[in-house]
Amino acid sequence: DGNVQLDVALIDVLKAPKNRRTKVPWFYAPAFLLFWLALFFAVVIPLFNRLPDGVTIAEEPQKPGQFVAERAQRILLDYDRIGPKVVGSIANEEITVAFLLDEVEKVRSSMREDLYSLEVDVQQASGAYMHWNMVNMYQGVQNVVVKLSTRGSPSESYLLVNSHFDSKPSSPGTGDDGTMVIVMLEVLRQISISPQTFEHPIVFLFNGAEENPLQASHGFITQHKWAKNCKTLVNLEVAGSGGRDLLFQGGPNHPWLMEYYKNNAKHPFATTMAEEIFQSGILPSDTDFRIFRDYGHVPGLDIAQVSNGYVYHTEFDNYAAVPRNSLQNAGENVLPLVRAFANASELHDTEAHAEGHAVFFDFLGLFFVYYRASTGIILNSCIAAVSIALVCVSLWRMAKVSELSLWQISTWFGILLALHVLGMILCLGLPLLMAVVFDAGDRSLTYFTNTWLMIGLFVCPAIVGLSLPTTVYYALRKNLNISHAYHLQMSLHAHCIVLSLIAIILTSISLRTPYLCMISTLFYSASLLINLLSSLHDRGYFWVPIMQIFQLMPFFYFCSLFYTFLVIFVPMMGRNGSSINPDLLVCILCAVGTFFALGFVSPLINMFSWSKFVMLALGIVTFIFSMIAVSDVGFPYKAKTSVMRVNFLHVQRTFYEYDGSLSLSDSGYYFDFQDRRLQYPLEDTTVNLTGLQSINADCDKLLMCGVPCFNHRWCKARSTGHWMAREEVTIPGNASIVLLAKSIFPSNATARYEFELSGPPHMGLFIQPLGDVSVSDWSFIRNMLDEPEDYKLPYQIFFSYGKDNSPLKFHVDFVKPDGNFEVPIFELGVAWHYVSYDYKRDEAGIKFINSFPDFVHVMEWPTLYKRYVL
Repeated sequence: DGNVQLDVALIDVLKAPKNRRTKVPWFYAPAFLLFWLALFFAVVIPLFNRLPDGVTIAEEPQKPGQFVAERAQRILLDYDRIGPKVVGSIANEEITVAFLLDEVEKVRSSMREDLYSLEVDVQQASGAYMHWNMVNMYQGVQNVVVKLSTRGSPSESYLLVNSHFDSKPSSPGTGDDGTMVIVMLEVLRQISISPQTFEHPIVFLFNGAEENPLQASHGFITQHKWAKNCKTLVNLEVAGSGGRDLLFQGGPNHPWLMEYYKNNAKHPFATTMAEEIFQSGILPSDTDFRIFRDYGHVPGLDIAQVSNGYVYHTEFDNYAAVPRNSLQNAGENVLPLVRAFANASELHDTEAHAEGHAVFFDFLGLFFVYYRASTGIILNSCIAAVSIALVCVSLWRMAKVSELSLWQISTWFGILLALHVLGMILCLGLPLLMAVVFDAGDRSLTYFTNTWLMIGLFVCPAIVGLSLPTTVYYALRKNLNISHAYHLQMSLHAHCIVLSLIAIILTSISLRTPYLCMISTLFYSASLLINLLSSLHDRGYFWVPIMQIFQLMPFFYFCSLFYTFLVIFVPMMGRNGSSINPDLLVCILCAVGTFFALGFVSPLINMFSWSKFVMLALGIVTFIFSMIAVSDVGFPYKAKTSVMRVNFLHVQRTFYEYDGSLSLSDSGYYFDFQDRRLQYPLEDTTVNLTGLQSINADCDKLLMCGVPCFNHRWCKARSTGHWMAREEVTIPGNASIVLLAKSIFPSNATARYEFELSGPPHMGLFIQPLGDVSVSDWSFIRNMLDEPEDYKLPYQIFFSYGKDNSPLKFHVDFVKPDGNFEVPIFELGVAWHYVSYDYKRDEAGIKFINSFPDFVHVMEWPTLYKRYVL
C-alpha cells in the first residue's frame, strides 16, 4: 500500500549516494499525509467511541456485584414516559418524586437488612443565592434524599452522590440528567445487596431543581440535616446523551481524589485542560458541583457524559438517544468509585489532605495519569530544560560533523526558529481568517452537522500555515554547506524550543495545561536522544523513522483530546448566542490541535521534492471544501439529529406610567435566538416571521429593553433579542402583584414599599431606581446592595417554587436625598412565566409553533409582563 511504498522510497533515499539536497520523490507526499489521517480514523475514533457491552439481567448471576445496564434501561424507559419535568409542574413535583420513592422502596425490598439501613427524606427547601448578576430565589423545591449506611458503623463522614431529575421545558431530560438518576438507582441497589460492607454512609441526592438553575443543590447543602456530614462528592451530569463520561472537574485542592479515580474508574476519560476551560467561564453551562464547592466546601469529582450534545435540552433527549452500553460505561465507573470513597480513610478529615491541585489525563481511555500540580511544575521545567539542552547538543554535533562553526549553525537555526514562530502565527491566523470570511458572508456553522468539513476549512489551512514559511525558505535558499536532512532536523528542533518556552511561561503563571507541551517535548527529546546516541542523527534521513515512531503516542493523544473538545464544543455553538462568531472558537481548537498533533510531522512535508506543490494541493483542498460548505451541504441543521434552537415567549405586556395611565399594551413573540445565524435560516420556510424586528433600539429607553427576559443568560443577551407582534396572548393562569403598603421612615429620606407577588412557579422582578434614588435595603439577600461595584442596574430577582405556591411577600427601601416621595421613585417590571405544559398555549400560539420547519426545536411558553412606575 501507500505506506509500504513510502518506506521503500525512504530506504532508497537513505541508500543513495550522499547528496546534500536529496529528497523523497514528491508523489509519496500524499501517502505520507494520508497515513496520519488514516491513523486518526483507524485508531482514535474507534477508541473514542468504544463502550463496554451492557450486562443483562440474565447474566447477573454469573456477574455478581456488577452494574446491570438492562435493568437500568428498563427504569429509564419509565422515567422517559413521564415527559418534561419542569420545576413546579405536576410531572416534576408529584409524578417524578413518586416514581423515585417507588424505585427506592424496590431497592429496600431487596436490600440486605441484616447489613444495611436505608433512610429516605423528601426535602422541601427555600432560600436564595447570587447566580451571576441575578438573585436566584426559590421556595419549596424538592430533593429526594436517600442515606444508605452499614449497620453499626460509627462514621459521621458521609459520601454525597448527586444528580438531578428536573428538565428543561419540552425535553423529557432522559439524558440530562435521567441517565445519571437511573445509574444512581442501580448503584444504590447493587451496594445494598452486596455482602461487602462499607465504612462511611452514602447519601444519594436526587435533586429536583438543577435547571432552575442549581436551586435544589443549594437548598440541600445549606439546609439539610445530613449536609454538614457530607465530606466528599461525586456529581453526575449529562451534556448530551450517550457516550463516555468525562471527568472534567476535580477537587479543588484534593489530589487524593484522583488517586481513587485512577484505581477504581474502569473506563477513565479525563483531562486537566477541560477543568481549566470549564472553570474559565467560557462555556454556556454550570453544574451543581459549583454549589457544593462554594457553599458547602465539599471536594469531589464532577463527571458528565458529553457525546451527542445536539440533543441536549431538546425533545430529542429521549430514551432512544441513550444506548444501553453508555449506561454500562457510566455504571462501571460510578459503582467502584462510590464503593472506594465509602471506605476512604481521607473522609475522616478531608481538610488534612487538601494539598493543592492535580494534573490528570487519560490516554485513549486505556489508562489514567495523574500527579500533583507541584510535581507538574518540576516535570514541565525539567523536561523543557532537557529538551533545550538536547537541541543544543544536536546543533553542536551538526557543526562538528559539517566542519562548520557553531555560530553558523546557530545563525541558520535562529532563522528557522523565527520562521517557525511565523508558522505558528499562520497556523492560527489562516483558520481564523477562514472563520472571519465565512462569518462575514453569513456562512458560520457550516460544519455543524457535517463535521468532516472542519478538515478542509480549518485543519488544512492550519497545516499550510505551520509549514509554509519553512517551505518557502527551503525553496529559495541556496546554502549547500549542510545537508537538507540537517536543515529539516533544525526545523523540528525549532518546534521543540517553542514548545519548551510555552511550557515554561504557562507553568510560571500556574496553569496546568502545559502538560501538553511536556508530553510533546518528552517524546521528541527521547527520539532525539536515541538518534544522537546511535549516530542515526548524522546519517541523512535515518533519524526520521525513530522520530516518527516516537510521535505516534503524542499524535494519538492530541487527536483524541482535541476531538473530544470538538465533540463537546461544536453542538454548544448551536446554543452559544449570536453575539460571538462560533467559528472562531472551533477554528482555534482545530488550529491548536493541529499544532500539537502535527507539529513534529508537518515540517517533514519538506522531506519531499516539490514540497511547495503539497502546500498548493492543501490549498486546493481548502478551496474545494469551501465550495462544498457554501452549498446546501453546508446548511447547519438537520431534523431530529442536529436541530436549530429557537427560544421564544408568547408575551402579553402592559406598561403603566406614574399616574396610572397605559403607555403600552400589546402582545407579541419575544425571540432569543440561540446561535449566530439568528432568524435567517428560517427565511423562505413554512414559518411566517413578517414584522420581526430587533429590540436593540428599545434598550436605551425601556426597562430591560421592554421584554421579560427569563434568567441571567437571557437577560445578559437581551439586546440581541427580537420582537414580532401578534394578536393578544391568552394568559393561562393567575398573576398578581399587590402594593400592600408605602411608608415613609422618620428620617423622611427613606420610603418602604411592601408587595405581595403570586402566580406561576417561575416569576421575575426587575427594579430600576430613578434619578438620584437608591436602594438602601430590601427583603432579598443583600449581595447586590453591599457590593454595588460588582452588579449592574437594574436589579434582577428570579423567583421560583416547587410544592409551596404561597405568595411571596417582599419589601424594598428607597433613599431619596430630598425626601420627596410624591414623584416617580422607581420602575418595577414583573414577569409571570407559564413554563410547564400544565399551562395550555392558546390556539394562535400552537399554530405558530407547528409552523416551524422540522429542522427547528422550539422552546417556548406564555408570559405576562407588566411594568410600573411607582
